[in-house]
Amino acid sequence: MENNPIPEDIIKIQKKLASFEINSRNYKKYTKILAKHVKAFTMKKRVNSHIKTIEIVEKISKDKKD
Repeated sequence: MENNPIPEDIIKIQKKLASFEINSRNYKKYTKILAKHVKAFTMKKRVNSHIKTIEIVEKISKDKKD
């Protein structure tokens, strides 16, 4: 993984969100957009983590059979 684990799109949305006044219409809109991006990002990380765990378990079980 690169030096910055946070995707560029999330950082871009956060920078834009910081420029708005709190509780303004655009602030609320960008907060919802940011939440969707963060949720998708964490789900991707969780899925990748689960896949790696399954692969390791399969490898260990295969090594035990040999």
